[in-house]
Amino acid sequence: MSGSSQNGETRTNNQRHLSSYVPRLGPGGVSLWVFYPSIILIVAVCVLTMAFPDRAGEFLSTIQENVVGTFGWYYVVLVILFMIFAIWMGVSRFGDITLGKDGEPAQFSLVAWFAMLFAAGMGIGLVFFGVAEPLMHYDSPRPGEGAGPAADENGFGAEGIGSEGADLAQYAMAQTFIHWGIHAWAIYVVVGLALAYAIHRKGRPVSIRWALEPLLGAERVRGWLGDVIDTAAIIGTLFGVATSLGLGVEQIGAGLESLGAIDDANTGVSVLLIAVITSVAVVSVVTGVERGIKWLSNVNLGLAGAFLIAMLLLGPTLFLVRELVQSIGVYIQNLVPLTFDTSAYAGAEGEAWQGSWTTFYWGWWISWAPFVGVFIARISKGRTIREFVAGVLIVPTLVTFLWFSVLGGSALHRQLYGEGGLVNRDSLDPFERVIPENALFELLSDVRFGTILSGVAIIMVTIFFVTSSDSGSLVVDMLASGGEQEPPTWSRVMFAVLEGAVAAGLLLAGGLQALRTGAILTALPFSLVMIAMMWATYRSLRAEHHVRRATQERESRQELEQNVRRSVTDELSEMTDRR
Repeated sequence: MSGSSQNGETRTNNQRHLSSYVPRLGPGGVSLWVFYPSIILIVAVCVLTMAFPDRAGEFLSTIQENVVGTFGWYYVVLVILFMIFAIWMGVSRFGDITLGKDGEPAQFSLVAWFAMLFAAGMGIGLVFFGVAEPLMHYDSPRPGEGAGPAADENGFGAEGIGSEGADLAQYAMAQTFIHWGIHAWAIYVVVGLALAYAIHRKGRPVSIRWALEPLLGAERVRGWLGDVIDTAAIIGTLFGVATSLGLGVEQIGAGLESLGAIDDANTGVSVLLIAVITSVAVVSVVTGVERGIKWLSNVNLGLAGAFLIAMLLLGPTLFLVRELVQSIGVYIQNLVPLTFDTSAYAGAEGEAWQGSWTTFYWGWWISWAPFVGVFIARISKGRTIREFVAGVLIVPTLVTFLWFSVLGGSALHRQLYGEGGLVNRDSLDPFERVIPENALFELLSDVRFGTILSGVAIIMVTIFFVTSSDSGSLVVDMLASGGEQEPPTWSRVMFAVLEGAVAAGLLLAGGLQALRTGAILTALPFSLVMIAMMWATYRSLRAEHHVRRATQERESRQELEQNVRRSVTDELSEMTDRR
């Protein structure tokens, strides 16, 4: 029997065996012990944050201080492990294993696959922080980094400092690359690969729990422990998506204000925008992956590409191209020290910086990991492990670097060599000196066709909002319905509404700071699941590799025996003929 035939037979037997693993579904096709506990907890958070926004804000702030102070180092070590694991999977002996049946073609083309991956992964965040983050790291560098001659009397980046601030600006871009580059996508690889292998290779349902089957066993995965895992994944996914939606709607409000469409982009306006755009997302929800998400992702990828090219051509083009090449070099040079940096010698200021930036990002990406992991696993059928790792890890990272080099580089060029004005010099709060949701539109106000580009940016964020909400709803609904790849439409609509409600609740409880805290907190419990996923994935791949190698050795022996017998037969035949 050939290796592919044996593997196919094994998967068929596994799928038959799964007939006893049918989840306990209630009315409407949802899993009783996953759906209802998730809904109760999520609704409770929404009600409490909206009813007592001030107390909720104080509570979240206190928890953030404790979590960052205690677990900041843990997040750093965790992400390092994820990076090592992801790269190892791509270059290891397991790389040629197909996430599906042997020889099965990919479900989506490379362009469509990448568009959906990127739109679901971090689209809103790129538009929100594309201009602001490099500018903020330049103006308010990590404590202990030292601004030197580039600092004013308060330690912030000085106005119009020209070439003296070049080193600080270059550090700012490298720090941004750390937060948005390989580190972030390695987190997605861990969850996405574990799920894609379990779903497409082993025939398991689309559910986080089944990625841990090699460790926990089928009975525990099917029981209450599996329910707890999927419930935690739902809550983490919903809060992670809500964080992005909150950031996106703040930027949409700032854009509308810059165009004169509204007078004041306050929290009330943001909540209203969430309601309106969530309604649009609900329309996309009912069309599914093959139509709504795929179509919107392709449109937005083209729109983002056109916006990026326009900014490159209308800005200091040669400087931006040179800056991209140089920043990648500085990023590689500082990759190890910045990866391991925990601000240990920077005191309370360093700890606060770590919580507002690096720890926030690692928590944000981890809280998104169930959502993005399930989604990219769902759309990656037919890819080999090596293709999967390369596609998820390398290509989005390079595009992200290009995005920040063009947008952030334009802001830094204006601040260093142009008229400046992107930093509010009257404040000592870094998040008031550069307001992230306003930074893009302040930059565009001085660019030719800036009004048109501002409108394009608003449309981009809106579509990213819709695709994130739609994708998040699909993932959460698959988890809540026992792993069904086509879950009930009514519950997808309900989860889309809940995502908007959580985003509104967090905004009312403290805006950006509450959103940051929510991401950090929801990541902590799920990080333990991700550690288990790495070990479970390795065990599964190692077991399959041993089976494949044993099969190949047996087939080689059989082929050798056949060749020997054939040779002996031919030799005897020749001897007989000679006689």
